[in-house]
Amino acid sequence: MAKYTHPVAEANETSPFGSLTESEFYARHSVSHGSDYITNKQNLKLFTQWWTPQQSTPLKGIVCVVHGYTGESSWFVQLTAIHVAKHGFAVCAIDHMGHGFSEGLVAHLPDINVVVDDCVSFFNGFRAKFAADLPAFLYAESLGGAIALLITLRREGIMPDRTFDGVVLNGAMCGISDKFKPPWPLEHFLSIAAFLVPTWCVVPTRGSLPNVSFKVEWKRKLAVASPRRPLLRPRAATAQELLRVCREVQAKFAEVDVPLLIVHGGDDVVCDPACVQDLYNRATSKDKTLKIYPGMWHQLVGESDENVELVFGEVVDWLVTRAERGGSVPATDG
Repeated sequence: MAKYTHPVAEANETSPFGSLTESEFYARHSVSHGSDYITNKQNLKLFTQWWTPQQSTPLKGIVCVVHGYTGESSWFVQLTAIHVAKHGFAVCAIDHMGHGFSEGLVAHLPDINVVVDDCVSFFNGFRAKFAADLPAFLYAESLGGAIALLITLRREGIMPDRTFDGVVLNGAMCGISDKFKPPWPLEHFLSIAAFLVPTWCVVPTRGSLPNVSFKVEWKRKLAVASPRRPLLRPRAATAQELLRVCREVQAKFAEVDVPLLIVHGGDDVVCDPACVQDLYNRATSKDKTLKIYPGMWHQLVGESDENVELVFGEVVDWLVTRAERGGSVPATDG
């Protein structure tokens, strides 16, 4: 299991840093932090940040983080990034357009290919700061899981020495659960709404995203405490694109050949566990592991302390093992 306790244990319902300031929190966890803005092809300024361990021992590898829909890199995801960094990795993350501190219409992602472009550009630049032979991994949550798969499947724009040595998918959006999709018949009219009023916040879902994602109540309160977390209904064109992306990645499951760790809550009512089971079955990866945790919800960081340590202990162990061995481990389990 992981050497360090996940930093979410020190958070409270109003701040991911508990009673500490951001800088005090970094110092407590012995990580260095930096941030910057990049400008994408749409001339939007996108917020990026990174965390590195302060100890002088050599880095084990690089982890590039992809957050999900309505998420950001500065709240729960940052705590996981710090957790991974403490175990010897240089970790970086980017706020997708319209999310977090990045520019763009709030929570509007009408074309996931633009987001993939942004991630590829930033991740390539970040990795170029380190030795080319340093193992590199993707860690992705929810919609970020679909984005991460599309990154690994992209054959253009990825330098030969910038392929990834593995992908961790946490609650991956490979398929949206029928328990959360907009009720029939609205789903079937999305294309019309997306064409006529693409930015209209009109799409109802079966429950508030935080309420059905975070099991522990104070963590649910922390989720909505972020001043940058949108609580709007999904926009028509965005909802249509999320459904389309799920269909696209499902059609390409058999093309996935990267080392793969899938962690998923068995009671996830947002992203269907059956879809990641299908990904695991069809992926041609020689090194693939599937962990579906009975009773756990969509946001695994939102579980009890004991379950958080179980899940993220396995995530860190998987990353460390493959980084230290210089690549995949020739074993398949589920």
